Amino acid sequence: MFEKEKEQYLKEHGFEEMHLKAVLFDMDGVLFDSMPNHAYAWSHSMTQFGLKMTPEEAYMHEGRTGNGTINILTQRYWGRDATPEEMDEIYRAKADVFNQCAEPPQMPGAADILNKVKKSGCTPVLVTGSGQLSLLDRLNKNFPNIFTKDKMVTSFDVKFGKPNPEPYLMGLEKAQIRPWEGFVVENAPLGVEAGSRANIFTIAVNTGPLPDQVLWDAGANLLFPSVQALCDNWEELLKTFS
Repeated sequence: MFEKEKEQYLKEHGFEEMHLKAVLFDMDGVLFDSMPNHAYAWSHSMTQFGLKMTPEEAYMHEGRTGNGTINILTQRYWGRDATPEEMDEIYRAKADVFNQCAEPPQMPGAADILNKVKKSGCTPVLVTGSGQLSLLDRLNKNFPNIFTKDKMVTSFDVKFGKPNPEPYLMGLEKAQIRPWEGFVVENAPLGVEAGSRANIFTIAVNTGPLPDQVLWDAGANLLFPSVQALCDNWEELLKTFS
């Protein structure tokens, strides 16, 4: 069913064949329906610092490290990067608002796709721009026996966040695979761009308010309207790409 997308990917990158061994998952907007909380937290916490971000803009920055997002705002309104102390204060204020929000639910289909991936013999790897411990701690509670600490990349591990390919290149390294041996699953344009720039077959799941074209333009190789739709097509994907 997905032979056309596979052949196009192989031709574009000059690879001979794919052999799926691992799936690299983003977290916010893929495993948890947490982006509405992030958007609210960014938009409501920045005003005390004379910074402004609309909830809509927050979706465009999704996947970027907190420090990277903060510097975009401080450059815009202060004309300079934030100092390390200012970054800590600003991000702490954002995290405080986020932690007061209702606990974000699992994204429909997330648990099922993770279990299918693991059952198929592929390695699940987490690649997130998040550094909020409250959300990271929930992984093992919500998805037990799926992720191991050595197969997780967070904002604490990288120098450059998405859309830089570094997080997904590190994910490849932790999974001990090459680009043609994995999938990226992303919902954010910056994350899709990062996966594409790492030369990995990148699947977009449009779980937010952005038009599909934004994700295609970021470099998606394949797009599903939801995580559940990805889950429903897993067997066909496995058949095509393994």
